[in-house]
Amino acid sequence: MPAKDELARPRYEKLVDRLESLMRASLKPRYQGYHGQLILSSDELEEMGELKDVRRAAREAGRRLNWQPKTHLVDARLFVYDDREVPKEISDLAARDAADAIDAGLRGRE
Repeated sequence: MPAKDELARPRYEKLVDRLESLMRASLKPRYQGYHGQLILSSDELEEMGELKDVRRAAREAGRRLNWQPKTHLVDARLFVYDDREVPKEISDLAARDAADAIDAGLRGRE
């Protein structure tokens, strides 16, 4: 019979792969891999397993994407984000996109 660790490793690798896929899908190509983030709901976390394992897997998945991954738990939601310093041109582009989105939202209220 295989040891418990031998059974846990494939499940963990599958979780890392799943999180990496979700994180990759959250990236906007125009930001060249920066400004990555993923928010997992309490239901998603429950489905994925123990919080400590999900956090560890998320950090590993982030490193695969060359992120400097950070995780924070807020009100039963896990926030995973890239904490690298963003090049100025990407930061400026993201700021313009955010301003455009806010402007569009405010214009929709009128």
